[in-house]
Amino acid sequence: MKIVVIGGTGLIGSKLVAILTAGGHQAVAASPSTGVNSITGEGLAAALAGADVVVDVSNPPSFDGAVVSDFFRTSGRHLVAAGTQAGIRHHVVLSIVNTDRMPDNGYFRAKVEQETLIARSGIPYTIVRATQFLEFLGTIAATHADGDTVRLADGLFQPIAADDVAAILAETALGAPHNGVIDIAGPERAPFAAIIGRYLAAVGDGRQAVADPAARYFGGHVGEQSLVPTGEARLGHTGLDDWLRHSPAKA
Repeated sequence: MKIVVIGGTGLIGSKLVAILTAGGHQAVAASPSTGVNSITGEGLAAALAGADVVVDVSNPPSFDGAVVSDFFRTSGRHLVAAGTQAGIRHHVVLSIVNTDRMPDNGYFRAKVEQETLIARSGIPYTIVRATQFLEFLGTIAATHADGDTVRLADGLFQPIAADDVAAILAETALGAPHNGVIDIAGPERAPFAAIIGRYLAAVGDGRQAVADPAARYFGGHVGEQSLVPTGEARLGHTGLDDWLRHSPAKA
């Protein structure tokens, strides 16, 4: 089976391509660095020619609301047009859990635009909504730092390892389209500050993680269950402690 991975050289994309290739499939890592640009359309038709599935795990170069919105809108339209022409049988998109419940977050709003575009395209599809990745815990801590304190929204958190995301995406790409949404998350659910606190302690960071009802999540207001699945979800296998044991963050 030929599967084109848009954003195939990034964190999730490279892992996904490796899994699919090891399984005997023709996995194409499509990104500007490999001559495929979903924003300009360059190389897109050639990459999708003869493909059965396209998996979109791409990300914009900036997280500014307007930039993100334009990125997903433009990329999505090009992918739908090229996918329709190529006769793609399954369009898989990686999105975010509860992305439609945080309208004051520009990135989340842009992902809703992307989801809507794909759902209305006429191409069979599956939207895989994931919780935050364990690999970004350090970035979260840095972004929410306030001196010696890391102030985090007073809610629950259930991060998932990138390896688990890639494995579930591979299974999804090889399966029948859901024509709907699948939620995926890590195996552990705990208060946001507790998980970041465990991460900081493990990497030898002396800052204290605290819950702050006024704290935002990358600019957006967060409720108790905004960052975790609220219904049925597929869970990964890698917990925080297992991930930390193998994480370069501790090096």
